[in-house]
Amino acid sequence: MSTPAAASATPSALPVDNPLAAPSPLPFGLPPFADLTLEHCREALLAGMAAQRAEVTAITGSADPATFENTIVALERSGELLHRAQAVFYALASSNSSDRLREIEREVAPLSAAHSDALRLDPELFARIDAVHTSVHTSTHTAVQAGGQQEPHGLDAEAVRLVERYHLDFVLSGAQLDEAGRDELRELNQQLSALSTTFGQNLVVATEAAAVLVTDPAQLAGLSEAEVEAAGTAATERGREGYLLTLVLPSGQPAMAKLRDRELRRRLHEASVGRASGGEHDNGPVAARIAHLRAVRARLLGFDTHADLVAADQTAKTSAAVDELLGTLVPPSVTNARAEGEVLAELAAADGVELAAWDWAFYSEQVRRDRYAVDTAALRPWFELDRVLVDGVFHAARLLYGYTFTPRPDLPGYHPDVRVWEVADAAGEPVGLYLGDFYARDGKRGGAWMSSFVSQSRLLGTRPVVFNVLNVTRAAGDQPTLLTLDEVTTLFHEFGHTLHGLSSAVTYPRFSGTSVPRDFVEFPSQVNEMWALWPEVLDHYARHTQTDEPLGREVVAAIEAASLWGEGHGTLEYLAATLLDQAWHRITPDTVVDDPQAFEAAALEAAGVASDLVPPRYRTTYFQHVFAGGYAAGYYSYIWSEVLDADTVEWFRANGGLTRANGDRFRDELLARGGSVDPMDAFRAVVGHDPDPAPLLARRGLG
Repeated sequence: MSTPAAASATPSALPVDNPLAAPSPLPFGLPPFADLTLEHCREALLAGMAAQRAEVTAITGSADPATFENTIVALERSGELLHRAQAVFYALASSNSSDRLREIEREVAPLSAAHSDALRLDPELFARIDAVHTSVHTSTHTAVQAGGQQEPHGLDAEAVRLVERYHLDFVLSGAQLDEAGRDELRELNQQLSALSTTFGQNLVVATEAAAVLVTDPAQLAGLSEAEVEAAGTAATERGREGYLLTLVLPSGQPAMAKLRDRELRRRLHEASVGRASGGEHDNGPVAARIAHLRAVRARLLGFDTHADLVAADQTAKTSAAVDELLGTLVPPSVTNARAEGEVLAELAAADGVELAAWDWAFYSEQVRRDRYAVDTAALRPWFELDRVLVDGVFHAARLLYGYTFTPRPDLPGYHPDVRVWEVADAAGEPVGLYLGDFYARDGKRGGAWMSSFVSQSRLLGTRPVVFNVLNVTRAAGDQPTLLTLDEVTTLFHEFGHTLHGLSSAVTYPRFSGTSVPRDFVEFPSQVNEMWALWPEVLDHYARHTQTDEPLGREVVAAIEAASLWGEGHGTLEYLAATLLDQAWHRITPDTVVDDPQAFEAAALEAAGVASDLVPPRYRTTYFQHVFAGGYAAGYYSYIWSEVLDADTVEWFRANGGLTRANGDRFRDELLARGGSVDPMDAFRAVVGHDPDPAPLLARRGLG
């Protein structure tokens, strides 16, 4: 049943002194990080796989006919140790990596892939799931014929959906393949797991190596004193002399909007877009190999391309539907970006230079200052991290949902930077825990995200323990950490995912929190980021760190007036990355990609989004989302979700704004439901109609 590799590497039991051996005694099951070592994690991962295989063997070995309880619910209960270990280990792998951790990750990745295949490709297990699925559908048909007076097989709607989801999960994972097909799929999954691990580890190392060292402080003109000090601290921490400009994950680097030294802007830009594109950590061949193997796997599973395989389990349903949306956005985005570029080219010409990609953000910031009287860099003193978090993000959650957040300094995080809050509802009843890990550091991958250590489930009696990770530059010494407006938006966005996890009220862990289709998961978070500039939220947190002066209404009005400026660039760089993702995942098994960079250039040209001035938000070699994350052929989901988000924000606005009544409806009908209902039904339950793209087109100036 399990592969020889998995069996030989997996101990039969976990030592009782391993802190992961039993559920954590800490509040809400918070992992006991103070007692954990990497070796504990490794032991628990290996033992957890063995334990779950034993649990599944007990299911398939039962002499009793397959039922919802003895098969589907038993599967939901299985893997408790493995899930505990995975939650801890992969949080550390993303946020606190080290040489030893990467060794363990390389060891465990193929074993984990083999374990997953051992479950999903187990013919005896699928036979039982299929039997329950058939029974439920037969019972449903009988109930319909009887006038709908009986529930199918005695199951409620969530249980029926769970049966349907398990069946679809297994079918899309290859459960209906013959033995030869299952063997081929196992081998493909093994290779893909190893390659994705390599891609992610290459990117971490290459991004750290690509940081730009500056020895002359005069070159940093344009950065604030705090930013210069932070760059000095970054250099010192890495044992370098001078100042170090570290890289964030996207192509565009925040400092490029401020640096007056054009040559330094060029160096920073080229370091960013050239990451992991050569040498020992070249991700180009790795990405090409991943895309090829995904194409082979999709064909094996009966789909033309990997993109078609992915779309089948999303709200989009088909690649054609994705193409239709993207096709409506490309022409106006290109037109808007070209118009913006003409304005910026005039400003650059006045300085005696020809506009280049590394000049765009710098001159765009001038337009905001001159045309709209908005200097986003000058806004940072109003956006101190803790105040944005507590008086902004938490405040909005209290207004809408009645949530309160109490610091728990007595509870340990996985790194000294991590802080913990206990969350309660409007009645004072406990909800769960929230952890925040906000500062950039070595060993932490770029970007921002949310994940869970414990997922809510009535079946398991668990409440949520969720965490956010950002990569904000830490201020030097005891100076306050000041955010850019984009970082404020990011914090609100990621906390939207947190609210999805905290608000979960489902029975089965398969449906908890953000366990929804990829092209729906960004929707609640994109709604939450909209509250950052709403007066009842902004007025509560945007106070100058030295004078306590509120951010003036005229400044907010200017920000809103300027909001359409730059949408051409922003939309085009996003679409370029999205269409690049689609191009890689529309290849067939016969496609030969000898030169990944040439493939990328041709794909962008064919899609009509190639631009020397506007590079994709992510180029192939650092496209973490799709080659080492869960967004393969799914990066379109951000814009797909934004259609829902813009429509929903208009619903909030039309119904009184940030009221508890509106918040309760959004939480109860959508956030709380997780994946337990059809996501589009949840959307319609809130706004009362099918999605309307008009608000999104207006928001982005594309209408």
